Amino acid sequence: MPDSRPLQRSIFPGLALLLVGVLLLVHNYRGLDISRIVRYGWPFLIILWGAIKLYERVMASRSGQRPSTISGGEILLVVGLLSLLGMVAAYDAARGRFPGLRVDLPRGGDRFNFDLNVDPKPVLSDSRIVIHNGRGDINVRSSDEAQLRVDGKKNVNAWSESDAEHLASAISVEIAKNGDAYEVRPVNSSNGDSRVSLDMDIAVPKKASLTVRNERGDVSVSDMARPVAVNTTNGNVEVRDTAGDVTIDTARGNVKVSDTKGNVKIGGRGGEVNVSGATGSLTLDGEFRGPVRADKIAKGVRFVSHRTDLTITQLSGHLETGSGNLEIADTSGNLTLRTNSYDISIENAGGKVKVENRNGNIEIRFSQPPKDDIEITNSSAPITLILPESSSFEIGADCHSCDIDSEFSGDALKQTSTGGDSHLEGKYGNGRGPKIILKTSYGSISIRKTS
Repeated sequence: MPDSRPLQRSIFPGLALLLVGVLLLVHNYRGLDISRIVRYGWPFLIILWGAIKLYERVMASRSGQRPSTISGGEILLVVGLLSLLGMVAAYDAARGRFPGLRVDLPRGGDRFNFDLNVDPKPVLSDSRIVIHNGRGDINVRSSDEAQLRVDGKKNVNAWSESDAEHLASAISVEIAKNGDAYEVRPVNSSNGDSRVSLDMDIAVPKKASLTVRNERGDVSVSDMARPVAVNTTNGNVEVRDTAGDVTIDTARGNVKVSDTKGNVKIGGRGGEVNVSGATGSLTLDGEFRGPVRADKIAKGVRFVSHRTDLTITQLSGHLETGSGNLEIADTSGNLTLRTNSYDISIENAGGKVKVENRNGNIEIRFSQPPKDDIEITNSSAPITLILPESSSFEIGADCHSCDIDSEFSGDALKQTSTGGDSHLEGKYGNGRGPKIILKTSYGSISIRKTS
């Protein structure tokens, strides 16, 4: 006899759509890493599904209804939502690998360009300049004239030229005095209108301090004598040949800074970072998909993310991190690093070295005998230390559930093994050398001579 009780309606489809919608909203506006959600969190959707079904069965038994079963529609919904999240993650990964990739929603009509005509504005040579834009690229260059000049294009997508002219005629750029600053800002241009963008080429006095705020589009700044600050939501940033400090805050895009005489600070989230030729310091604070490169940073590097805490007091060589590797070469100062799941390569450290890692190989190489202390701690991965035969040092090495292999030997070096653990201690060489401490577990320790 068929069950005549009314069938209970499932709340799972609505909750699943709500959850995925919130994730995509946070991804668009706050840069949530969907790839990590897909990689590690996809079982949560299955757990949520099962929990809801158990809850519905309990409530159905109390109300006298037939409990809803897992339907083919729900299965298709789960597969579709996971596929949607996977496509978003794949697009983000493609943007990280191919920085210039952009995908906008289709916009009807053709693209029309109109000249942007703005009257020059006399300003003091050391003025504070603030530039705003919603959509479009900004290029700022220095000028020896004590005035602001703005040229460029209004870009309009429309079905006809007359419609484009109508939209463009209402849009302009003004230069206005606001307190102690001069502001360059669009008029009648809404950030939410994807049909319109403004590409601006702006000449400012060389000695002016500069702030640029752009929502969507690339920013380029060159040849400024005073501090430069750039804030972008979606777009690449390039700053070159500057004499003051450079501060960049980005939510999505690549950053390149070259040949600056000030300090460089880069924060937020983004893709590739490349900083070279800074006579000041470099501070990186945020999550960058990479690669991250730094070359010749006179006053050192500070790099902080959820995964890495790195301090180098002086970088005469280069630093590069990406794809699970972290390479550092030719540090004139001290180096302190705490991270995980990186394969680490350090070459020719000139000062003290302290490294803490896990689940990644560590290799430290010296072409000249080290002069300062070395402390390396690892877990579930090996340590390799390569030194010139002429080195002098005092060593203490411990390998838990692993072996120590050393090419250095002598009466003052003693190696023991107990219960699968290995220990090496003593002194090597004729002179007084630095203290070397090596510790790892479930890996190995190799101490080799520089070839």
